[in-house]
Amino acid sequence: MLRRIIVIPTLVLLLVMGVTETYAHHGWSGYDDSKTLNFTGTILESGYEHPHGYVKLKVTESGSEKTWWVVLAPPSRMERRGLTKEMLQPGKTATVVGYPHRTIADEMRAERITIDGKTTELR
Repeated sequence: MLRRIIVIPTLVLLLVMGVTETYAHHGWSGYDDSKTLNFTGTILESGYEHPHGYVKLKVTESGSEKTWWVVLAPPSRMERRGLTKEMLQPGKTATVVGYPHRTIADEMRAERITIDGKTTELR
């Protein structure tokens, strides 16, 4: 009986944690890979965290400025491919190639990023 009292709540907790983690991590189907974007701009902010890094990139397009939320790869992948946290510092110029989000007008998923002449493939 005591075993049931311990095992069942533990299983429920593990199930809830798994569902929460899965829900928190979005899939790539929200991005339209039939429309490639290619922007060069200034990094305003960056995050080197899980599940994905990001940069806020200020871009001038058609004479007006726009800020894009650019979703990057997980930090471990960026590190392995040579894109360090220090390279994503605010004020740096970056070129990103990727796909727009289907419903969020100022968000894109980056396939590659170029900073200081070094291109990193993110997928």
